[in-house]
Amino acid sequence: MATLNYKHLRYFWMVARSGSIAKAAEQLHLTPQSISGQLTEFADTLGVELFRRVGRRLELTETGNRVLRHAEDIFSAGDALLEVVKDQSATQATTFRVGVSDSVSKAVACRLVAPALSLAEPTRLICREGRLAALLADMAVHKLDLIITDRAMPSHLSVRGYNHLLGESELGVFGAPSLVETLSGSFPECLNNAPLLLPGEDFAVHARLMQWLHTHVPRLRVIGEFDDSAMIKAFGQSGAGLFFAPAAIADTICAQYGVALIGTIPSLREQVYAITTERRISHPATQAIQQAALETLSA
Repeated sequence: MATLNYKHLRYFWMVARSGSIAKAAEQLHLTPQSISGQLTEFADTLGVELFRRVGRRLELTETGNRVLRHAEDIFSAGDALLEVVKDQSATQATTFRVGVSDSVSKAVACRLVAPALSLAEPTRLICREGRLAALLADMAVHKLDLIITDRAMPSHLSVRGYNHLLGESELGVFGAPSLVETLSGSFPECLNNAPLLLPGEDFAVHARLMQWLHTHVPRLRVIGEFDDSAMIKAFGQSGAGLFFAPAAIADTICAQYGVALIGTIPSLREQVYAITTERRISHPATQAIQQAALETLSA
């Protein structure tokens, strides 16, 4: 089996980037003949054609383009390694990579993750946001250490991960003061014919909320569904409609968006999970998140 010669790969990379053997030879302080010979040996070892000659120019083949993309990643990683070695502060900090599902309240996520930055050991936090499927794909290739989401990991996915229920909260109903003033009756009768902003199907609570609404709100008026929790609150803040969010952080939501809590739905509870590659929670940052959840959400 052929082994990769990194010196040959660098010569190839330099020629591909500079566009000619002569320019690459000048940058590497070598003769063009030497570079040409090394490229031929590299292509023979791989058993592929990397360049084709078009007039007086060298042009990458399709295979050559694929090899170039991998070479870019390899040498970029090498440069990053050198930077880490040079930066002594970077060697002292532990990187912790968290994915947050779109369906999780950003205020909840912030409260849970923030303590990870206050550990005795310096921690550099990398936070990614997106849909659960995409986050699980990143975890599968070790790009994430933990995912915060509103549901357990689907059992049909071939991703190695373990569910940890962090806590849950009653669902609250919020609205801008200008809209709340127009409501009549007690809760939940006041929701009749009121404009509602609902969490989309990506939210674990979506189906249960729809069932509750059809049971308790005879004159249902849904004006929009959203797949992002922050977008729902932004529209709610503008007075477009009433929205639903965890009652456990009602104070934060009311203060941040200038809205009021008009009622809670005890039978509907929004859960928060941590998905990790560890069966048992042992990482200090994950333990800090778990402790924050106990203080923020009712377990």
